[in-house]
Amino acid sequence: MGAGRRDPGRSELTDRDRGTIRRSEHDSGMRLVTEHMPWVRSVSLGVWVTAGSRDEHPRISGASHFLEHLLFKGTKTRTAREIAEAFDVVGGDLNAFTAKEHTAFYARVLDRDLPMAVEALCDMIQHSLIRAADLDAERTVILEEINMHEDAPDELVHDLFMENLWPGHPIGRSVLGTVETISAMSRDQVRRFWKRHYVPGNFVVAAAGNLDHDHLEEMVSRFIDTTETGDPRGTVVPDQGRPPAPTGGAHVRRRQTEQAHICVGTAGLSRNDPRRFAMGVVNDAIGGGMSSRLFQEIREKRGLVYSVFSYHSLFAQTGAFVIYAGTAPSRAKDVLGLIDRELETVAEKGLTDQELDRAKSHMRGSMVLSLEETSARMSRVAKSEIAHGEVIGLDDVLERIDAVSADDARKVAEEVLRRPRAVTVIGPFDDGEFGEFART
Repeated sequence: MGAGRRDPGRSELTDRDRGTIRRSEHDSGMRLVTEHMPWVRSVSLGVWVTAGSRDEHPRISGASHFLEHLLFKGTKTRTAREIAEAFDVVGGDLNAFTAKEHTAFYARVLDRDLPMAVEALCDMIQHSLIRAADLDAERTVILEEINMHEDAPDELVHDLFMENLWPGHPIGRSVLGTVETISAMSRDQVRRFWKRHYVPGNFVVAAAGNLDHDHLEEMVSRFIDTTETGDPRGTVVPDQGRPPAPTGGAHVRRRQTEQAHICVGTAGLSRNDPRRFAMGVVNDAIGGGMSSRLFQEIREKRGLVYSVFSYHSLFAQTGAFVIYAGTAPSRAKDVLGLIDRELETVAEKGLTDQELDRAKSHMRGSMVLSLEETSARMSRVAKSEIAHGEVIGLDDVLERIDAVSADDARKVAEEVLRRPRAVTVIGPFDDGEFGEFART
């Protein structure tokens, strides 16, 4: 058991007035990234697996999320209760989430309890039992989760939008799966997904807090098993074929809701596109805060909505630029018209100098303030490693945001906002409505 370390894979950098970030890579392909924060008494630890709903065959849609639940149900040496009690007794937290391109299992404990967290997480990831009885119990839980999601139209509309933007493509499918796929999924199907993707080559172990990188590396090497048959490196960057092309069009999910829940958007930029910083500034100016165009025009000036915002999600091959608004059904077309007008204006003219400066300042402040906790810093270094194969220092990120010019913002806005635009609405409407707001 254990993995050899590649010395050339180790790197370290220090952000000004911040902790030290270190990285090392093992022969198995497993990567370890840490940020040393000696002024705190805790550590946030995560095992990130580079597999998510994107990697599922349509027949097993939801398998990665199903597996996430099952890995908490007990291992060869620990019961589910013992896993929970190990963290509860020290006041720690243990949780997980599944995304389209990765799954993360993470814990937050006092620095002295880090060895326990490392051993427990590594055991769960590799040696869970996945019993038939647990599968049936969690199947019921997940079906209830799907039902709950269906009853939350302000959340559901985002999943429907992704499905409508990229119909038939894995990146457009819901992480939860469907009632049909979850109901039919077998233990063998879940285990095959687990054995194929949960291999050391697909692991990024990330930690932030009062820790020593070399000591953590020794612990992880003891508990990550690389002796099993098969390729331990896994499929770190699986072949996904061509990037999905966005599909414009309007789609309605008819519901007798009190509000119309609206998503409008198009394909954005991938996580490796150097223009992503410029697109981030454009997104912030359009709908990133209370001073953004959409908030000011639609809520503050006209009072048409309670909530309106935009976001830019980054994936390996593409991205999604999305605007959400919730409004009275009678005002849905007015709100869509105002969104359309603002997008056309930004696509044609770009941002004003004042908007550019304000958006960059808001992004800088939000990013730094969000990193006050060890869990946020752990997540940042993990995502950077997964996306780029290295940890980009915070100061470097802030400099790239500062470097965005008005011309950079105008060019990326013109390209992205002119792409096919999809509209998805949940509310008391008929099919075929809102077609005038889509762009094919």
